[in-house]
Amino acid sequence: MSFNLFFSLIVFFIFFSCTHASNSSSCPIDFSYVNTFPWDTSDCTSGNTTENCCSTLRSLIGIGLSHHLHDNKSFYLPNSQTSASCLSDFQTHLDSIPDVRQTFSTCLSEAGEFVANPSHCAGIMTVSDWVRTVGPTPVLASSCNGELDAFLKCRSCLDAGMAVNSRLVSLSQNSTKCFEFTALYAAGIINNFGPDDVRTADCILGVSLAKSNHPKSNSRSKKNTIFAISGALIGTLVVLGVILIHRRYNHKKKEAQLHVDYVSNVKARVLPNTGAKWFQIAELEAATNRFSQQNFIGRGGFGVVYKGTLSDGTVVAVKKMMSSDDTEADEDFVNEAEIISKIRHRNLLPLRGFCATSDPINGTERYLVYDFMPNGSLHDHIFNQQTSSKRLSWPQRKSIILDVANGLSYLHNGIKPAIFHRDIKATNILLDLNMKALVADFGLAKQSRDGQSHMTTRIAGTYGYVAPEYALYGQLTEKSDVYSFGIIVLEIMSGRRVLEEVKGMNPAMVLIADWAWELMKSGRIEEVFDSSMRDGTSPMSVMSRFVRVGLLCAHVMVAIRPTISEAVKMLEGDIDIPHLIDRPPPLGHESSRSSFWSSNNGSMFSSSLNT
Repeated sequence: MSFNLFFSLIVFFIFFSCTHASNSSSCPIDFSYVNTFPWDTSDCTSGNTTENCCSTLRSLIGIGLSHHLHDNKSFYLPNSQTSASCLSDFQTHLDSIPDVRQTFSTCLSEAGEFVANPSHCAGIMTVSDWVRTVGPTPVLASSCNGELDAFLKCRSCLDAGMAVNSRLVSLSQNSTKCFEFTALYAAGIINNFGPDDVRTADCILGVSLAKSNHPKSNSRSKKNTIFAISGALIGTLVVLGVILIHRRYNHKKKEAQLHVDYVSNVKARVLPNTGAKWFQIAELEAATNRFSQQNFIGRGGFGVVYKGTLSDGTVVAVKKMMSSDDTEADEDFVNEAEIISKIRHRNLLPLRGFCATSDPINGTERYLVYDFMPNGSLHDHIFNQQTSSKRLSWPQRKSIILDVANGLSYLHNGIKPAIFHRDIKATNILLDLNMKALVADFGLAKQSRDGQSHMTTRIAGTYGYVAPEYALYGQLTEKSDVYSFGIIVLEIMSGRRVLEEVKGMNPAMVLIADWAWELMKSGRIEEVFDSSMRDGTSPMSVMSRFVRVGLLCAHVMVAIRPTISEAVKMLEGDIDIPHLIDRPPPLGHESSRSSFWSSNNGSMFSSSLNT
């Protein structure tokens, strides 16, 4: 019996046995393309290296695996029997090509090589796993779609693939096939021409093409001398290309390591100081349905907030910080995580956890996770009356004011050194299920130093709530928060915004403290109260006391303002409110306009004020 006949019988016996052992072992891939696709068979002829042939065969089988991914949504095969069947089919189609048989057993002898295994790449086995783990990859989608015969287009696809690979490896350091999975996904799912297209196979899967079928081949009009010159140039370019790709690979590898190091460094800086949890990005994506619009809560100056549900059923709010790769953004994130991890108070929103991710595609992203507050923010209840079922009652307003005051008092007096919030406003006061108020958003918070009465720092905060001395000179003290608190008290008591336009002959924006002061000075303090509290059932004297404390806290002169602990005692009636010294005329008032502009050269506030 000849060797060929014996070998054919062995292959047939193996194939027959596997097919009848289990229906699941039949190969789902049609390898007929092996005999029609214009791949370079010379890589496997005698005189060429086994390494070249193995590389070509692996790339060639990648066409079939890409089709399998497109049709069955699975990267690899379900079991070793199916894999063995596929390798047998693949080899059968190679039998007609001389010199390939001897190399095949050396290259693809392991039947389990193409069997699905979660350890191959970050737990990914299906297209659904890929989407859940990798998420949107717009750069890969745009770079690897369409015709890939142009060098720059192909190079762009390669770079995008390397970036996705780096991200996957950062998620699972033991992954061995992430780059192969990326190539299969790009060829089988993303590229609209599919893996059978010579340009797709050449660029993405690395299939070596026959010279006459290479997308860049145009030899019919060339003479032999031009062939020789072109060959030499192409050879040089190939060598340079290999060097560039190698350098690019090393660069990407180093870049990926830098992103891994970034996450480790951030984690090390915040974890030692907190009992909060370090979340994986996959957990937050699952909790928020990949940060869907349906879970969007609101947007602020420092990012976007989404509602989410953790795997244990806990409802949370996930704040996705504004994306940035600069050091200052890192410091703001770590600052908020560190500061809020130090505080535990019933009127301060606690930090449940945080997350930081980094990859070449999306850059660095930072997340803070808090308990979800079902009643939203104070802003929603005092200003969005059209969406609110009813206005806040006087007992609710009183309770909210005292809650905020107690939270601030803890920051200023319950921690050493004291913490200055710097951004007290209605949107940063959240309400729980029982309408208890909690101060939130510590992105601008600063911790003082022992024995330090004030600090000079860059101006930050929200226009209208920022104390004048801080806005003009950058001098931050505990009285800066007290000023913002006074504005909040007046907003809650009146239902009026911090700045509102007054109609008339000369319409102008008027600060709420100036408006309330004029009414109190003229004996009409009841006109400050929200209309819902003027029905005669609410205690006018107590409400008047709250307005007077708000005016005292929001006084222009720092020395007149009380500390927050003194303000709490005044609100509760434990100590008397001192006589209110007259406020300077509003800046828009005619009596103050000339002197103000002459002394400040027409500059009202620093342009660096965050809004």
